[in-house]
Amino acid sequence: MQIANPIYDVVFKYLMDDNKVAKLLLSAIIGEEIVDLEYRPTEMKTDLTAKSITVYHIDFGAKIRSEDGTEKLVIIEIQKAKLATDIMRFRKYLGAQYSNMDNVQEVKDPITNYKKAIPIISIYFLGHKLDHIKVPVIKVQRDYIDLSTGDTIIEKEYFIESLTHDSFIIQIPYLKDNRKTGLLKVLSIFDQSNREQDFHILNVDEKEFPGKYRDIIRRLQQANSDSDVRQQMGVEDIYIEDFRQTERYIEMMKETIEENKKTIEESKKTIEEKVKLIEDNNKLIEDKDKLIEDKDKLIEELKKQLKSNT
Repeated sequence: MQIANPIYDVVFKYLMDDNKVAKLLLSAIIGEEIVDLEYRPTEMKTDLTAKSITVYHIDFGAKIRSEDGTEKLVIIEIQKAKLATDIMRFRKYLGAQYSNMDNVQEVKDPITNYKKAIPIISIYFLGHKLDHIKVPVIKVQRDYIDLSTGDTIIEKEYFIESLTHDSFIIQIPYLKDNRKTGLLKVLSIFDQSNREQDFHILNVDEKEFPGKYRDIIRRLQQANSDSDVRQQMGVEDIYIEDFRQTERYIEMMKETIEENKKTIEESKKTIEEKVKLIEDNNKLIEDKDKLIEDKDKLIEELKKQLKSNT
């Protein structure tokens, strides 16, 4: 079966626009019930063929309910290219989520109602590999530790939960031929080893996909048949290549600047050596002049002695 490649933002958006499908995918990753789903697109614009084209990267929020009834805000972002600005962009986005007054819930109190911040879980889909960790799915989980005893504290505190968060990092390159768990089978829709010559299309075997999650496959099959989606995938290719060219140019300029700095430092060192040589030469000249002066004085003294002896 051919499906649209969900590594593309437009396809991922199409996938997540289906509330049922989005809940299935998110629930599989975090293992908790999805209560409410809200898509929050962030637009990135570039000038292609003299037209302003809008390309989306994924900003996605969802409220989930844990077994204890508490709600959390989930942040999802899909990243397809390793750009120098990735980490700062993620940090800036997380900062915006923490300060967003919409990310609160109303709490009814016997005396007065008040707003309570919703804790955050971040989920990142990375199209590139991390530097050291070589596993497909990483969960960054916080523990409360009593430093006086080293014991783990089981109870959760609103103060801590509101100011820190858990994270899931999915390294798409390591999904290749990795189907050990139900979650990895679900995430196989991102496995880029299934690409055809046209990178927009993946080939999957629906029978290998858990029946509970086959709506995800069917949604991606619909995306593959959508001409608007296919067109936007082409636009994303151009946009990402433009980013890569910009990054390559920046790296090239950095190398040139470093080489120029090295040349300047070498020139500075050469100048300093020449200045020292001149100073040494001047000292030699001064020493020579002093020697001549001393010699002249000695000759004068000798003349005086000869004259007095005669």
